[in-house]
Parts: sequence; C-alpha cells; structure tokens
Amino acid sequence: MKILVGIKRVVDYNVRIRVKSDGSGVDTDGVKMSINPFDEIALEEALRIREAGNAEEVIVVSLGGNECQQQLRTGLAMGADRAIQIDTADKQQPLTIARAFLKVIEKEQPGLVILGKQAIDDDNSQTAQMLAALWDRPQATFTSEMTLAGDTITVIREVDAGLETIEVDMPAVISVDLRLNEPRFVKLPDIMKAKRKPLEVIALGDLGVTPENDLQAASFAPPPVRAKGIMVEDTAQLVSELKSRGLV
Repeated sequence: MKILVGIKRVVDYNVRIRVKSDGSGVDTDGVKMSINPFDEIALEEALRIREAGNAEEVIVVSLGGNECQQQLRTGLAMGADRAIQIDTADKQQPLTIARAFLKVIEKEQPGLVILGKQAIDDDNSQTAQMLAALWDRPQATFTSEMTLAGDTITVIREVDAGLETIEVDMPAVISVDLRLNEPRFVKLPDIMKAKRKPLEVIALGDLGVTPENDLQAASFAPPPVRAKGIMVEDTAQLVSELKSRGLV
C-alpha cells in the first residue's frame, strides 16, 4: 500500500508574524519557513504505519514554487520514500489544491491519504474534506488516534463534545490533530540521504487543473494592541471598574 501525505510550506510556528507596511500580506523576507506542524504529524503517522509493516511506500506532495522543495526534502529526510512537487507560482485555494491532489491520487493509487487538519497560515481546514468529496471516499477529520486492521481504520477524532470513535474503509482521507503523535527529529545523515531520493516536479497545468481563485484577501492587519491592565485595591473597586466599562 502507498500512503500519500500532503505538506505545506508555512512560516515557522516559533516566528512572530509581521504584516507588511502596505497591508498586502505577511512579511516573509528572511523568515524561517517550515513544514506546517499538522502536516508534519501526518507524515510521522504515515512513517509509523510503514514501519509497522502496513505500507510499502510513503509519498510527500506539496503545491508551490521551487522554494517548497526545501520542505519536501525535509519530508524525505524524515523518512518519506518519494516527493512530488506540483509546480505553481501562485498561492492556491483549498479547492484547487484538492483537485490537484486528486490527479496525483489517480496516478499513484494510494490506499491512504493523510493531511494535516489545517494550515497555520490560513486556518481554512477545508482541503481534506474537499478531497474526500472529489475522490468519493470516506474521510475522518481531526484525528487524535488511529488503528489499522486490514482494510479498515478505527479513528478517534476530537469533536466539540469530546471524542468520537468511527471506522472507515480504505482507501480513505484522514486529517490529523496535534495529539496524534510527536514528529521525529531529522538527523544529519538522513538529510544527506534525502538529497539522493527522487523528487518529481509536475506543473499544475500539466495535471489539467485550472486554478479558481474566486476569493481574494483585500488587506492584512495585525491584531489590536492589548490594552494595559490596571491594579484595583479591593472587590468594590473591581466591580465599579467593570460597571464603568459596561462589562457587568
């Protein structure tokens, strides 16, 4: 069985985001870029499934320009067998990404597709759901635990009311949450080996996918500065301050 894992290049979660002075986007000049943390968890789970003898190959896929090859090489260093770059110069919306992934699925015929539940840059949480609908296969989103048994996956997923356990038949699309696992560290020898692993580049147009960017971000702005707090002497003053601000 093949496992297909989608990864995205994002600003590292440890970096403090800065908005460009003209409000046109996020400043990425000289900023550390990494694999989206949820996608890293997805890749770790795929590698564990292969290491347990339940898969033969793990393939990482990413949409973007040549800069995303850095993250694909990191995925290869973690242990993926092959990488595919869907080459596009423009940032694509979830539906276009799902359609591009579907074309790769039709070519590779994986038994399982694992994605992060969302990207930390846009927080859309849409690609996995759209891909499952386009592929007409079962999905299990927000996965915090999963177990394979033959052609069935038992998934514990995080929902608003707590935890939900479901079973899905493979092939399927799984989107993962933070508590599923802890990704492994990449070692220097693995980074060197990754340079020799195959990385295929396919133009988005060659897949027969036409971008449909119907949504446009009009402007970007940092969150408002948090107001300075005040010290109160007693409960009476606290209540008085809350009343004066219309909070009680």
